[in-house]
Amino acid sequence: MNWGNLESLLSGVNKYSTVFGRVWLSMVFIFRVLVFVVAAQRVWGDENKDFVCNTRQPGCTNVCYDSIFPISHIRLWALQLIFATCPSLLVVAHVKYREEKDKKYSESHKGNHLYANPGKKRGGLWWTYLLSLLFKAGFDVAFLYILYYIYDGYDMPQLSKCSLDPCPNTVDCFISRPTEKKIFTLFMVVTSAACVLMCVCEMLYLIGKRTCKVLMIRRAERVYLVENLTLSECFELCSPIGSGFGTLQNHCKLSARLRC
Repeated sequence: MNWGNLESLLSGVNKYSTVFGRVWLSMVFIFRVLVFVVAAQRVWGDENKDFVCNTRQPGCTNVCYDSIFPISHIRLWALQLIFATCPSLLVVAHVKYREEKDKKYSESHKGNHLYANPGKKRGGLWWTYLLSLLFKAGFDVAFLYILYYIYDGYDMPQLSKCSLDPCPNTVDCFISRPTEKKIFTLFMVVTSAACVLMCVCEMLYLIGKRTCKVLMIRRAERVYLVENLTLSECFELCSPIGSGFGTLQNHCKLSARLRC
């Protein structure tokens, strides 16, 4: 797996991200990709070779190993990193689409631009960015659940019992370096949970910022409407037809007093 290409692709996302997005990207590469490449692969490199059961029955060790480790932690984490980082490319693809669209528009309209800033999170790009956050958080949560479900928790037992065929009876199987593997497993779980938390914080930040902006625009529109109404139009519009007109009615009264 070429992590350099993945890093170069995701680096383009950094300039379109918020502070939470930049923290998420740093956590992914420092605490997940770097630890995965430098340390975790070496810790799990001997998992099959040094897996020992106290029997010489042919095939028993292989069957027990497949039962205890249905999928390697390393391969599962590699899939998790791919699935958790690829949604960020949706944002890059959308920005590239906007840039190409703006370029064609500029060529056909004498230098005028369709977008003042193609990378600004407005309209469809805002929804694409929010959708990418949902996908990233969802994939991380899904893989955390898969890891918990397959191994019945995040523990790494020193001794495992196995009674599958062709084992003659219940045999004891021993995992190499279980404590070290347990530490790395918990580390990857905690960093994945932290990345999920960053995605949730970024979603709340985007939604909160968008909500405040919409409320400010609506407030400005109401003020502009009241200031440009005639006195008769103002009092006609502010007639008591509902409690929702309280704010507008106050503006009308204030405007009428000022004009008098």
